[in-house]
Order: sequence, then structure tokens, then C-alpha cells
Amino acid sequence: MANIKSAKKRILVTAKKTERNKAIKSKVKTMIKKVDAAVASQDKELAKANLLVAVAEIDKACSKGVMHKNTAARKVSRITRNVNKLA
Repeated sequence: MANIKSAKKRILVTAKKTERNKAIKSKVKTMIKKVDAAVASQDKELAKANLLVAVAEIDKACSKGVMHKNTAARKVSRITRNVNKLA
């Protein structure tokens, strides 16, 4: 365990940020799974609706620094491509 006051604070701050990042990443993964499920069931309207929500969540994660911008762009590109294949 840390002895220095600043090291103890860093442990607490890191734990809080880790929980926040984990929650945001989990939400992004859930939204992507919803889009994939809609694509698998060939439901165009549901897929498009879920795509908008998923892109918004990915953009939020990117803006908060949880996800790198290129990773976010890649994920958006892949799910958009899958939805556009339905049309």
C-alpha cells in the first residue's frame, strides 16, 4: 500500500476513472450488439434507429477520452457498413 499522501490520492482517482471508463465502454459494446442483432434479424428500421444511438454513444466515449478517435471512427464505419448492406 502507498505511504505518500499523493500516491494514496492517485489510487483513489485511478479507481474512480477506471469505473467510469468501464461503464462507458460497456454501454458502447451494448449499443453495438443491438445494432448487430437488428442487422442479423434483417430489421432495417430497428437497425437504423439503433445505429443513431450507437454512433452517439461512440462519439461521447471518444470526446471523454475513453476511446481513441481512430478506434471510434473504425467502430462507426463498421456498424454503418453493416446497416447499409441491408438496404
